[in-house]
Amino acid sequence: MTWEDILEPIKSSIYFKNLWEKVNQEYAESKVFPPKNQIFRALELTPFEEIKVVILGQDPYHNDDQANGLCFSVSEKVKAPPSLRNIFAELKTDMGTERTSKELDDWATQGVLLLNATLTVRAHSPNSHKDLGWEQFTDFIIKEISDKKENVVFLLWGAFAQKKSELIDTQKHCIIKAAHPSPFSAYRGFFGSRPFSRINEYLVSKSKIPVVW
Repeated sequence: MTWEDILEPIKSSIYFKNLWEKVNQEYAESKVFPPKNQIFRALELTPFEEIKVVILGQDPYHNDDQANGLCFSVSEKVKAPPSLRNIFAELKTDMGTERTSKELDDWATQGVLLLNATLTVRAHSPNSHKDLGWEQFTDFIIKEISDKKENVVFLLWGAFAQKKSELIDTQKHCIIKAAHPSPFSAYRGFFGSRPFSRINEYLVSKSKIPVVW
């Protein structure tokens, strides 16, 4: 089953046509991130049938040259934002892995879906597209993964992502929750949460190949 099969019902709906009109208008009238050809990049790099892990973000980075269609990931040419630096710090503590690449494409191609709840944002204006209608689309994706797959790990960082747990069947899947890696909350339960080793332990327990983080 491919993303095309999964998304056909919602992409052919009036709702999505209206959403896409609004998105096109935003790109025509404002500076919007990520580049338009990268809006669905998370889905392009992680085929539906290969999903093992879902990491949920809120919306794309809003400064120039940062957003590349994958949550928490940035282009190599920009400085790593604080949340990403904290993710890498926890990765080093947890797994001993010292990442050099700020682009998380290698995670995505191993079956880690790096999905933002809102897929676009106006430049320098965080959460500016939260009311555009994207969440109906991304909630549909989360629910379809929950319904049609088994033994997926959902990594929910922070209160916003954790609200999505109501879309996930906990009898079939593993949910790992922790504080958000943002500097505002990283010391309140993100650091020390060992998400990467916990994900791999679960995958191995289900006879799946662990992620090379």
